[in-house]
Amino acid sequence: MVKQEFKAESKRLLDMMINSIYSQREIFLRELISNASDAIDKMYYKALTDDALHFDPDHYYIKVVADKETRVLKISDTGIGMTKEELENNLGTIAKSGSLAFKKETELKDGYDIIGQFGVGFYSAFMVADVVTVISKAVGSDTAFKWESTGADGYTIVTTEKDAVGTEIILKIKENTEDENYGEYLEEYGLRAIIKKYSDFIRYPIKMDVTRKRPKEDSEGEFEEYQEEQIVNSMVPIWKKNKSELTSEDYENFYTEKRYGFDKPIKHIHLSVDGVVRYHAVLFIPENMPFDYYTKEYEKGLELYSNGVLIMNKCADLLPDYFSFVKGMVDSEDLSLNISREMLQHDRQLKVIAKNIKTKIASQLQSLLKDEREKYEQFYTSFGRQLKYGVYSDFGSHKELLQDLLMFHSSKEKKLVTLAEYVSRMPEDQKYIYYASGETYERIEKMPQTELVLEKGYEILYFTDDIDEFAIKMITTYQDKEFKSVSSGDLGIEAEESQNDTDSAENENKALFEEMKHILADKVKDVRASKRLKTHPVCLSTDGEVTIEMEKILNAMPDNQNIQAEKILEINTNHEVFSSLQDALAKDKEKLHLYTNLLYNQALLIEGLPIHDPVEFTNNICKIMV
Repeated sequence: MVKQEFKAESKRLLDMMINSIYSQREIFLRELISNASDAIDKMYYKALTDDALHFDPDHYYIKVVADKETRVLKISDTGIGMTKEELENNLGTIAKSGSLAFKKETELKDGYDIIGQFGVGFYSAFMVADVVTVISKAVGSDTAFKWESTGADGYTIVTTEKDAVGTEIILKIKENTEDENYGEYLEEYGLRAIIKKYSDFIRYPIKMDVTRKRPKEDSEGEFEEYQEEQIVNSMVPIWKKNKSELTSEDYENFYTEKRYGFDKPIKHIHLSVDGVVRYHAVLFIPENMPFDYYTKEYEKGLELYSNGVLIMNKCADLLPDYFSFVKGMVDSEDLSLNISREMLQHDRQLKVIAKNIKTKIASQLQSLLKDEREKYEQFYTSFGRQLKYGVYSDFGSHKELLQDLLMFHSSKEKKLVTLAEYVSRMPEDQKYIYYASGETYERIEKMPQTELVLEKGYEILYFTDDIDEFAIKMITTYQDKEFKSVSSGDLGIEAEESQNDTDSAENENKALFEEMKHILADKVKDVRASKRLKTHPVCLSTDGEVTIEMEKILNAMPDNQNIQAEKILEINTNHEVFSSLQDALAKDKEKLHLYTNLLYNQALLIEGLPIHDPVEFTNNICKIMV
C-alpha cells in the first residue's frame, strides 16, 4: 500500500482549508451531507439516460451514525459512488469538484441542481477528524475502494468490500482539548441540531438512530433504552410548496419552528420569483418587538439558503435598517458563493433580491394599513419608531417609500392617523400641517402654544417619540403642505386685527420688553407680546430650525454639544399678570426682576425643561407669598 501525495501544493492548501476558510467547525457536517445529496442527484441524472437503471426515490437516503465509545462518526449515502479514478481525481486533487464537472457535462432537468461547486467542502472534515476514510462503490462496478488520509501528508487507496452502491465517510473524531470540545460532534442531540440548522431542507431523507425509552417487560415503572431509526430533516421546504396548499397555520408553525419569535406573526409574505435572479422567500412581520430590538446585541437579517442549504444565519444585506424587524428566509440557486460557501463573492444577485424584498415589504404594509387597520396599528405600536428612523436616515432618501406608512396621534381624532388622513381633513384656508411635541399626549394637550391653532379648528399632530421632529424635518412637505410646530415664532394664522393689536402692544410696551430681555440676559433671544396665547400668561416659542424638544433630545445624547434652541419668551398682554409687570416697571424694578424670572421659570416648567436655579425659584415664590 503506497501513500500518494496530494496534488497542487497540498500541505499549504489543505492547511488553509482546515484553519482559514471555514468560520465554524460544525460546517463540516453541512458540507458532507451536501456532497451526499449531490451523489444521489447524480444517480438520478444517470437514470434519466440509462434505461438499465431505475431511480426509486424511496431507495435513496443519507445516514448519520455516531459511536461515542470509538469516537467515530459515519456519513453514508446511497448515491452514485466513486471509482478509483474518481477518488484520485476528486479527493486527491484539492479544489477539483466532481460535482462541477458533472454539472457541466449533464443537462439538468426537473428543477434539480447540484450543490457542490468547488471540491473543497470534503476537506472541512479534517477540522474535526484525525483520520478521514472514504469507502465507495460506483454504480456498475463490482469493486469498492477505500480512500484514507490523516491530512496533508497524503492518502492511500486500496480495494475493499462494500455490498451496496454508494459512499461512506468515516471520521475518527479528534480528542478534546482545553479549547475545543470535539466530542459534541458525537452527541445525538448536537448532530440533530446541526442537521436541522443547515441541512433541514436537503431533498433526500437524512436518517439517524435516535435513542428512545420504553417500559421494561415484566418490570413496574422501569424503562429501557433502544435505538429507533428516524428521518431528522423536513426535506420539502415550505417555500417550495404551492401557496394554495398552505394555510396560515402552516406559516405560523414554520415561524415557531425556526424560532423567529415567541409571538405570532401579524402577516407573512411568500415570494417565488423566476426572473433575472431566481429565488424563493418567506417573510414575516412580527407582532411584538423583541426585548433586545434597540440594543447592540440585536442582529437584523434573513436566513440565506442556496439550494436548500443554509449559507448565512443572518444576512443583513437582504434588509434595509428600517425593515430590520422582518424575519424569514431567502433561498436562491443563482447566488455566487465563495469557496467556503459562507460568503458571497459578488453581491449583484443579492442586491436584486434585496431591492425586490424591500418593495414587497412596503407594499404589504400598505395593504395592511388599508385593509386591516387594527393589525397595522398593533404593528405600528411595536415598530413605528423604526419607520421614522428610516425616514430620517440617509438624509431622507427613503421618505417617499415610508412617509405614507407613518402615523401620529391626532388632537381631533384622539387616535393614530396618517399624514394623508390629516391632509384630507384640512380646511381650505389652512396652510400648514401643525404639530406639537412633548413627552406625553396629556402634556401636549395642556401646552399654551396649542390654544390659537385649536381655536381656529385646526387639527394638531402630537409628537411623543424623540425621532418624530427629526423625521418630519426630512420630509419637509407632504402633498405640498409644509409642517409647522405650534411653538414656531410665526404660526401663519394670526388675524390682521390681532396682528395690529399685538404690534400696538409691542410698541407701547417696548421699554418693558427690553428691560425683561435685559434681566434674562442670554437665556432668551427676545421677549415679545404673544399672538397665540388666550388664557395662559406666558409661553416659550422658538426661532430657527431647532425646537425646544429637539434641544432636549440632542443634549441628552452622549456627545452632548450643548445645542440650544433660539427661545422667545412670549407674554400675554391681555392677561391680568401683564398689568402687574407694567406696574412693576413704573414703581419697583426689583419686583419686575422677580416677576420676570418667575414667568421665565414657569415657561421652562411648562416645556419640561430644567430650572437653572431651583433654590432661587423657591425663594422667589416665598417672596411673593410674604
